[in-house]
Amino acid sequence: MEAAGGGAASNVASLVKWRNDFSRAFQYYLDRSTPHSVQRWLGTLAATAIYMLRVYYVQGFYVVSYALGIYILNLLIGFLSPKVDPELEVLDGASLPTKESDEFKPFIRRLPEFKFWYSITKAFCIAFLMTFFSMFDVPVFWPILLCYWIVLFILTMKRQIMHMIKYKYVPFSVGKQLKHNHLPP
Repeated sequence: MEAAGGGAASNVASLVKWRNDFSRAFQYYLDRSTPHSVQRWLGTLAATAIYMLRVYYVQGFYVVSYALGIYILNLLIGFLSPKVDPELEVLDGASLPTKESDEFKPFIRRLPEFKFWYSITKAFCIAFLMTFFSMFDVPVFWPILLCYWIVLFILTMKRQIMHMIKYKYVPFSVGKQLKHNHLPP
């Protein structure tokens, strides 16, 4: 009886070792991919295309696709929002400048680009795996889901853009910020 218990313990130990080694290797490659944002997003685009082809091929899993769309919309809001929301937080040192005379403070996202990319990529991979299980293929009239998602997207983006206008921030920057002196020549 002890021999069987010792064999099970060694199997568990080897499984734990394999999991730790895999986790370490995965984190190593994830860390190495950090500076290569274009290649990461191209990989995500490829995963998206594979998922879309799979859904088109099987003509189903529209509820999975709808849930994926809602999740991505939620991630997008986090990506476009400042870390400190001026509407909710008491003004402290990390708030956005509201007047021309305020000091320039860089835009810090609530959801950083890398986590945004990683979450979207993981979501598409999980949704792709779900398409292989028939229990997730709930029969629905997909045009209604699509219309509802489009309305939800428009209303959410309108609210987000109004928030950007009200608090005068742009979540994207191109190049180095230059400070212009408004001194007369």
